[in-house]
Amino acid sequence: MLQDCVNYIQNNYSQIAVQILDHARISLLALLAASVIGIFFGYLASISGKGERWIMGVFQVLRVIPSLAILVLLIPVMGVGTKPAVTALTILAIPPVLMNTCVGFLEVPPFMVESGKGIGMTDRELLMHVRFPLALPMILSGIRSALVEVIASATLAAKIGAGGLGEIIFTGLGLNRADLLLIGGVLVGALSLLSLAVFDLIRRLLMPYRYRKKG
Repeated sequence: MLQDCVNYIQNNYSQIAVQILDHARISLLALLAASVIGIFFGYLASISGKGERWIMGVFQVLRVIPSLAILVLLIPVMGVGTKPAVTALTILAIPPVLMNTCVGFLEVPPFMVESGKGIGMTDRELLMHVRFPLALPMILSGIRSALVEVIASATLAAKIGAGGLGEIIFTGLGLNRADLLLIGGVLVGALSLLSLAVFDLIRRLLMPYRYRKKG
């Protein structure tokens, strides 16, 4: 089987490169969209009191719907290709970002907010310089969780012609070829690990104080 894998990669490396790029592009678009929506509604939930339960509930319901089912439901509306794939993955990725954002803002120590008010900060300044920086670690943890889910689920995009590494996996299933299943699975796993490494590097750059060695 290993030799079959090597032969396939040697004969199709350019096509595999395109599939990797398509997979990464679809995943990144969905993650960016989910981050914007999740952070916005997460913050809204944290300040809305009783509305928090309703906002969280709506997105939790969306989360239990399988990604493949969402893709099928979107086909009559959006057709096939990248747009419905990104939309379905965005819906999948919003809940972890939203929940972590809400928790992050709710866990901001009240005395920090009061201290900011005491030195004359406006509500906007409190948000940008106190609340958001203190909530950022939780927000980034939510985005990190969403990243893993999106890359894994993006394999389904191949079902509706959006490309990605799912093409290799579904071809392997259709032809009953274990070598293609192995190649597709390994590449998706490698892309996930690489993405996490890049994300952790970005997180270190955004929050160097959390990783600075003591002493």
